[in-house]
Formats: sequence, structure tokens, C-alpha cells
Amino acid sequence: MLLDASESQLVLVDYQARLLPAIHDHAAVVANALRLAQAADLLDVPVWGTEQNPSKLGQNPAELRALCRNTLSKMHFSAVEEGLGEWLRPPAKPVQGNARSLPKHLQKPQNAEPERGTIVIAGLEAHICLLQTALDLLEDEFDVWVVTDACSSRTERNRDAAFDRLAGAGAELVTTEMVLFEWLRTAEHADFKTVQALVK
Repeated sequence: MLLDASESQLVLVDYQARLLPAIHDHAAVVANALRLAQAADLLDVPVWGTEQNPSKLGQNPAELRALCRNTLSKMHFSAVEEGLGEWLRPPAKPVQGNARSLPKHLQKPQNAEPERGTIVIAGLEAHICLLQTALDLLEDEFDVWVVTDACSSRTERNRDAAFDRLAGAGAELVTTEMVLFEWLRTAEHADFKTVQALVK
């Protein structure tokens, strides 16, 4: 029931320049997204970004973009519709030799990246792009954790309705500090002081 950094990936949805001024509590929301991305970078958690129609809405803040492995440009509200799921799954393992001729314990070890099936997600707008992306990820059998204080909409009512719907669909609702300290697990973690400084 706790997040594990080694099984997590972070997805940051549409924190775009032209959208931000209309978003409820946008400064705090972006600050929390940045804290998540900085901690993920320290703890080797892959970070991915998305941007909705960037030619019209602008890009994500440069400091967030810099911490993302890649940023998906999209027109669909759900990033999964435009290939996010493929980014989140490791490449298929190649078959080594004749699989039927060798028992499993004699087959060559596979070198593909281990699957990280826990998706920590945050973004804008909570009731549109974040909601549709998260629901599609749940449908694709990822474990989805929505960071509520790094999400928002133009109105609190829309944001809160999104959280109700996501919780009902099986997503876990968490806060930035929950994520950071679950990724650390202990005050003896080598990066504890650095991560703790992000929230002070």
C-alpha cells in the first residue's frame, strides 16, 4: 500500500504557459509538480511530460521540461491515445534461441528494463486531460496514484469532481509529501536531507 520508487514513474500533464493563469492556485500546483520532478530525478524515477496542443497553449515550464525524459505533444485529451502507454512500458523482451528446446532455468537471462507499473500522475486540467489520461492508464492495468496538490482546474468544483471520479475508478489519491517520503521510506536514505529540503 506504499509507493516504491523502484516501481514508479512520474507523469506530468500539461502545465502549460497559456493555461496556467486561468488555473485555481496555479503557483502552488506548479511548485509541487517541480518538487515531484526534482525528487524523482534524485531517486532515479523516470519522469515524462505531456503538452496539449503546444502551438496554442505553449510549453511546460523549462525547469519541468528539463527533468522529463521526453515530452509528448498531443491533441487528444488523453495522452494514452497518443502513445504515452508505449513510453511507460519497457520494450518487449527478445526471445533468445529456441524457447521450446531449453528449460527456463537454462535460457539466457533477459536484459530488458524491469516494468515499472506504478504511475504517479499530476497535472492540468484535473477534470479533462489528467482525468482521461489516468482513466486510460487504469484501463491499461497500471496502478495510478494521483497527486492531488499538484493538480488543478479552472474551478475547484471541477477539480474535486475529478478526484471523486478517479478515486471511484480505483486511483489512489495522495499528496506531494506522501509521494516523496514513501519513495524515501527512511530518514537513513542517502537522499533524505536533499528531498526533505524540497518541502521546507
